[in-house]
Amino acid sequence: MGMIPVDPGMVATIVTHLEMRTRPLPAPIPAAPLRLVRWKEPNLATYRALFRRVGEPWLWFSRLIMTDSALAAIIHDPAVEVYAVTDPRGTEIGLLELDFRALPDCELSFFGLVTELNGKGYGRWLMAQAKSLAWRKGVTRFWVHTCTLDSPAALGFYRKAGFVPYGCEIETFADPRLAGILPRDAAPHVPLLDQPAA
Repeated sequence: MGMIPVDPGMVATIVTHLEMRTRPLPAPIPAAPLRLVRWKEPNLATYRALFRRVGEPWLWFSRLIMTDSALAAIIHDPAVEVYAVTDPRGTEIGLLELDFRALPDCELSFFGLVTELNGKGYGRWLMAQAKSLAWRKGVTRFWVHTCTLDSPAALGFYRKAGFVPYGCEIETFADPRLAGILPRDAAPHVPLLDQPAA
């Protein structure tokens, strides 16, 4: 067995790619006091705020460092659908993003709820919504990737939802906490390696 050192200031994660190649049988969407609201041309600041609220505990930062034009090119593309999950008061507490730009594939680009909702069954509700929206005419493959920075339950959740793993990669990147993109206390489950090894 070999070990690969991770340089100070870097983060390493194992990325698992999963896919669903068969349209699931119709099933009722679980009950939840939540709503899914389509954002047809999201305001960039509003989108980034929700992206941060949902993703900061898991070191989501990709959309936070994009230029406005690069982000708008994605989330304003008519083949990309962005949905906010709202609670009964209308507060945005989750994000669902589906990317149809590479048909017949649909990518589940971003999927998540604020951590306060973990373990309450709302993820099953959101996944039922995602599958219902993704599997439309012309789609033959629904896919997603997750990584070891995500919730420890994420991989099992996707498999239970019907996704099948088909590949893994190791990804390394500069820690966004050290650049001030995310606060230093974000994702406490991920060691902050900002000092050289003794």
